Amino acid sequence: MKKVIVLGATSGIALEVQRQLAQRACELLLVTRSSERLAALRSDLIARGAPLVLTYSAELSFVAQHEAVMEFVRQKFPDFDTVLLAYGSMHNQKESEISIPMLSEELQVDFVSAAAILTLFAAELERRCTGCIAAITSVAGDRGRRSNYVYGSAKGGLSLFLQGLRSRLYPVGVSVITIKPGPVQTPMTDGLPHAAHFADPRQVARDIVRGLAQRSPDILYTPRIWRYIMIAIKWVPEAIFKRLPL
Repeated sequence: MKKVIVLGATSGIALEVQRQLAQRACELLLVTRSSERLAALRSDLIARGAPLVLTYSAELSFVAQHEAVMEFVRQKFPDFDTVLLAYGSMHNQKESEISIPMLSEELQVDFVSAAAILTLFAAELERRCTGCIAAITSVAGDRGRRSNYVYGSAKGGLSLFLQGLRSRLYPVGVSVITIKPGPVQTPMTDGLPHAAHFADPRQVARDIVRGLAQRSPDILYTPRIWRYIMIAIKWVPEAIFKRLPL
């Protein structure tokens, strides 16, 4: 883990991950839509110890822009060894139930565009027979709940995609890590009930950086307690689960 590409570099979790990578003297390529935020972030990471920080501005939810991202990578950062996908969105569930455009946007951002750009990076690393792909999904994708099943279905679809990608790339030595955080204190969760009790993004980032460095586990729950919580939740029979106000 020496040269890391971060897709969605200004997300709450990604910011903390990048700070820790900078302290490990990793070279970074940051991709997100805001060029102004990228410039400020670049300066911060160099000050923290990153020997090289490249930036590229793109709207990653637009699949049509992905090939331009890849072309920049091939020209400016061709020997990358790690890719972290960290972007996403979470719309209001009730609004998504009545707005097809909002529902479609959620699926586009959290699943379709993510699967599309990871497919491009997978082909590059498969050709080289080395490297690591990691993507942040969510524990919300482990079981559909009435309170956030649109977001959860998109993240669940991404988790299943990563499972298949992991099986495809395993024979050639490329690692694929599915990162499943529980609720984390980030701008995306501001305003949600009990947000003050959500996980510290610095703790989550430490788990992610450790996973990237070790190229394992295949599925990383963070904080770790969520692995056991989700085991219990998945074992609840559907006849009971559908009655729970979750």
